[in-house]
Amino acid sequence: MTIDDYRKAINKLDNELLRIFNERAELALKIGKIKKGLGIPVYDPEREKKIFETMTTNNPGPLENEAIVRLFERVIDESRRLERIRTKGI
Repeated sequence: MTIDDYRKAINKLDNELLRIFNERAELALKIGKIKKGLGIPVYDPEREKKIFETMTTNNPGPLENEAIVRLFERVIDESRRLERIRTKGI
C-alpha cells in the first residue's frame, strides 16, 4: 500500500470515530437527563475508573495503556461537559 492508501484508510476511520463520538455523546446526554431527574451528580469517579480498567484490560496495542487512559479521559471529560451544559435547564 502507498501513503495515500494508508491516509485514505485513516480518513475512513476518522469519520467512523466522529460518528461513534457523537453517538456516545447522545447516550451521555440521555444519561445526564436521567441523572438530573434523580439528583445524581454528573461526575461518577467509580464509573470512570471502571471504564479505564476495562479499556486497558482490553487494549491489544500498539497504544500503551497510559495513552488509552488519556484518550478516554478526554472523551469522558467532553461528555461530562456536554451533560452539564445541556441538562442545566432541565
